[in-house]
Amino acid sequence: MAHSTLSWSSSSSCILYCCSRVLINSEVRRGSKAAPAAVRVNGGVAALVSPMTVVDDDDGHKKMISKEKQEADPFRQAQIVAEAGARYYRQTVVVRSYEVGPDKTATLETLLNLLQETALNHVWMSGLLGDGFGATHGMIKNNLIWVVSRMHVQVDRYPIWGEVLEIETWVGSSGKNGMRRDWLIRGRSSGEVLVRATSTWVMMNKITRRLSKMPDEVRAEISPWFIHGRHAIIQDGHHDKIVKLDSNAEYVASGLKPKRSDLDMNQHVNNVKYVRWMLETIPDQFMQQNQLSSIILEYRKECGISDIVQSICQPDEDSIPTSPGDQNIVSMVNGHSLSPEIINGHHSLAGALLQQQWPTKYTHLLQLEAGADGHGEIVRGRTTWKKKL
Repeated sequence: MAHSTLSWSSSSSCILYCCSRVLINSEVRRGSKAAPAAVRVNGGVAALVSPMTVVDDDDGHKKMISKEKQEADPFRQAQIVAEAGARYYRQTVVVRSYEVGPDKTATLETLLNLLQETALNHVWMSGLLGDGFGATHGMIKNNLIWVVSRMHVQVDRYPIWGEVLEIETWVGSSGKNGMRRDWLIRGRSSGEVLVRATSTWVMMNKITRRLSKMPDEVRAEISPWFIHGRHAIIQDGHHDKIVKLDSNAEYVASGLKPKRSDLDMNQHVNNVKYVRWMLETIPDQFMQQNQLSSIILEYRKECGISDIVQSICQPDEDSIPTSPGDQNIVSMVNGHSLSPEIINGHHSLAGALLQQQWPTKYTHLLQLEAGADGHGEIVRGRTTWKKKL
């Protein structure tokens, strides 16, 4: 079969060039000061060229590395926004068909992947991306990588299929040797905040696998990007400790094995997989009529391809509704919810209903199956749920 060839006139090239400039300039007017991408015309075809190069990592794998700081990236629909002396990252995305569940809303895994992707893109556009999973040039010299120690995500509303979102992310200091990263996900047309998230990151030596202090060289790289006093989720200054569960918890799933597709670029299981394992222990009957509104994760240990994992879940008895008229009541009989009118009346099923109320909060633990001595913890978690609309 012969391949068709498009012949572009010089006027067509001019139109494409102008459209490219309009795209970049529109992003600049929304907050960025300059567009770093160049427009190159070869053979009558205009193309946007980003300042990046292909390099080999220590394992001989090819990867794209940004060569210099970018203020706007038309390919990612992203930009660095400067406001009141602070600089943060903003990216526009569309919820795709393979990112939604049966109810046509984005899954929790989709949201977590978007948080991870925009964080890496932020480092990419800052010109700090070295040779690793978000590691800066100074971190590479010191054999350091980022690891997340804590994450808190609040979901007010799950985005729907085809919805256009605007994601903002920024960084700040966390103690002497840590970094905080926050996110806001908004509906672009309404400006409504759909998701809030905050996380704490520390550095680990990728050879010894031990936590490390932040070298002055690295601090000098990232501190100019720190934003002080802006938080996606307001914290009260301390974190309630997530209690450790044991195998006597109500829900236990054993024999969970990572797959190759679960590994990230640091060769350990991606944290999004951890969440999937956690939620698999919650009964399907509950999941069908409720959705997660908050999740807190405290990371303890890496998980590799050869590990066998146990997922443990315990309902929080204090979160069971005590009043039949409580608007947050989560109750089921034969898979169907009963209306408040029936609950508050003298229906014969009312007593049975009160015995089948579901908690709205759960505590979770992922651990290695051989970790009964307490050293096999991978991540602790706490989830809060609300009834689907």
